Amino acid sequence: MPLFKKQKNETSAKAPVKLTRAEQKEIQAVIRRYKGDGKPHSAQESIPYEAMYPDGVCRLTPRRFSKCIEFSDISYQLAQADTKAAIFESLCDLYNYLDASIHIQFSFLNHKIDPRQYAKSLEIRAQGDDFDDIRTEYSAILKDQLVSGNNGLVKRKFLTYTIDADSLKLARARLRRIETDLLNYFKSMGAVAWGLDATARLEVMHRMFHPDGEPFSFDWKWLASSGLSTKDFIAPSSFRFGNARMFGLGGKYGAVSFLNILSPELSDEMLADFLNTENGIVVNLHVQAIDQSEAIKTVKRKITDLDAMKIQEQKRAVRSGYDMDILPSDLATYGQDAKELLKTLQSRNERMFQLTFLVLNTADTRQALENDVFWAAGVAQKYNCSLVRLDYQQEQGLMSSLPLGASHIQIERSLTTSSVAVFVPFVTQELFQDGEAMYYGVNAKTGNMIMLDRKRARCPNGLKLGTPGSGKSMSCKSEILSVFLCTPDDVYVCDPEAEYYPLVKRLHGQVVKLSPTSKSYVNPLDINLNYSEDESPLALKSDFVLSFCELVMGGKNGLDAIEKTVIDRAVQVIYRPYLADPKPENMPILSDLHKALLDQHIPEADRVAQALDLYVNGSLNVFNHRTNVDIESRIVAFDIKELGKQLKKIGMLIVQDQIWGRVTQNRSQGKATWFFCDEFHLLLREEQTAAFSCEIWKRFRKWGGIPTGATQNVKDLLLSPEIENILENSDFICLLNQASGDRHILAERLNLSPQQLRYVENSEPGEGLLIYENVVLPFKNPIPKHTQLYQIMTTRLGEGATV
Repeated sequence: MPLFKKQKNETSAKAPVKLTRAEQKEIQAVIRRYKGDGKPHSAQESIPYEAMYPDGVCRLTPRRFSKCIEFSDISYQLAQADTKAAIFESLCDLYNYLDASIHIQFSFLNHKIDPRQYAKSLEIRAQGDDFDDIRTEYSAILKDQLVSGNNGLVKRKFLTYTIDADSLKLARARLRRIETDLLNYFKSMGAVAWGLDATARLEVMHRMFHPDGEPFSFDWKWLASSGLSTKDFIAPSSFRFGNARMFGLGGKYGAVSFLNILSPELSDEMLADFLNTENGIVVNLHVQAIDQSEAIKTVKRKITDLDAMKIQEQKRAVRSGYDMDILPSDLATYGQDAKELLKTLQSRNERMFQLTFLVLNTADTRQALENDVFWAAGVAQKYNCSLVRLDYQQEQGLMSSLPLGASHIQIERSLTTSSVAVFVPFVTQELFQDGEAMYYGVNAKTGNMIMLDRKRARCPNGLKLGTPGSGKSMSCKSEILSVFLCTPDDVYVCDPEAEYYPLVKRLHGQVVKLSPTSKSYVNPLDINLNYSEDESPLALKSDFVLSFCELVMGGKNGLDAIEKTVIDRAVQVIYRPYLADPKPENMPILSDLHKALLDQHIPEADRVAQALDLYVNGSLNVFNHRTNVDIESRIVAFDIKELGKQLKKIGMLIVQDQIWGRVTQNRSQGKATWFFCDEFHLLLREEQTAAFSCEIWKRFRKWGGIPTGATQNVKDLLLSPEIENILENSDFICLLNQASGDRHILAERLNLSPQQLRYVENSEPGEGLLIYENVVLPFKNPIPKHTQLYQIMTTRLGEGATV
């Protein structure tokens, strides 16, 4: 009886429980943290690392160290099927490279920047001249596109890897080796990646703790004098973890959720859909490899347990008198899945991993936060998964979302290599450069503005390809306008259809109309003393004169050796006075060349002189004059529409030579020269102009020239191996609507996927694909019809400006 009473007293709910003082303090600390009814702990104390070193190594615990890599996006979703497969295989290889001693964390950070400051960077300042109204319209178009897109949202991607080591020295050595290997894996996938130093890592964490974009200021010299630590420079003003389902971050509200993977099949678009938002979001994937032998043993034990359960069910069935083959469906399913998993681990290149998938949302108000979390939950539901709030673990979830490589959430899902790799960390690349970057439309897939500087490309040469009416000329004019407003560069235009007059005149440029009846003259024998760097100017000019005479002679076999000799001899004679005294009146003209040939008194020279006579004394003597137009203007357009069949070939060759002279002149002044050639296929029909075009595409880059050809005939670019070099030496290609035959050619030559080709099939004017180096983007370049810019650029009948 006393024993019974004693038991009752011991188990009574009313009996007081005595706790030590330390236990009481610990409980009070927990209550303060999760109920918020006590003195809050400092924000710096919550940040879970011990030290950050200048080279980017972070000490998480005395024996645990991490380092971080940032990597750029690549165009995965629109890539060819075999390209996607290759990227996926490389990602699987990256995961299989990891052993159980390496923990990795993929972090995807979407954060906004100050929209006012962002819009200000796109403004073009008024200069008090006649172009301020154009600058205002152009800036308004950029701002409208900025509002409709989400360029105010910066998307960054990181990979943090963590190891255990006995000392900092040993940790550094191994982290460097791992970094080299990981960078090579990213390179194989086509993504640019680089290691982050401590300042860069701190800036990333500062950005997460200050979502409003507060500037980050830090210098290692400040630590010793101030007595502060690196945590003091990144911590927010406060943390508030009193609510079980959300937390306070300075003046913001935040919530962390985990992805509960229920779907039997995963999609490589899930991660992309989480990141495709205009709200601030941070997605983290913590991945821990399991030792292969241990993983196989674990699966075998599970199979053994399932078999034992199966035997027990069969015994129960026999005792109960029903068929022993009737088993619970879950038991049969799990047994089959476990055996399939064991087969996968043993016979395929697959390993086991533990995955923790976290989603961090932040917003200005509680209601906005709930809306963002609801949207993220909808994305998970789309793929038959659920997004579950981390109740009473918000602080651990927030600290696990920092790119430190440490997970404080013990909610894991076991997946194989291919299942983990299905969360492909790539979506589509963006083109948004700073400096003298110019507007090229908006990304048709993401809505973001495309801003790029062609001069940064390996080879800035460009092509614009499309069917008639697809917007080639409009695209060229839009780019010319951007060059005029955003750079100090000069622009030359070869205009076979007289389409550029309104734009050039509005920009106060020079239109040179070349025709048999025109009074505007361009001397084909003009020479610039900077005409060549590694050759004498006269030698290169002589080569042009040979090409000119070859066109004039019109023979199928070209000039013979003696004819070339007499022409070169005449060139030496006619330039002698100008080289001795370089005055404009000493510049030779075609009649001087004609006379120098006749003065040689040999049949070959007479034959060339007789062919030249039509262009010197005959009805086609438009080029036998000294230049009388301002070809020094910033924008010069050569209108060759009214040149007849005999003169058009020669006119195009002369235009090319004039542009070459301007390029060499500007190079000595450190200025770039843009050359736009509309109806580019006309230049490629004749051997001489085609050869000169190929020379331009090969040599212009190092002289500061940026040529762009616009044509509808892709086949003309593939007429010969020499002309084919034009396509291969162009790192900027604008593909507008394409005919069926041209689509197949371009798909093969440019390695375009069926998904990408859809953007150049029956596309609207000004829509298509933009190829910049290795980046392929679908784009749209809408210009409002009510603007002055549209009026001076359109070629549609009845829409253009009257001049």
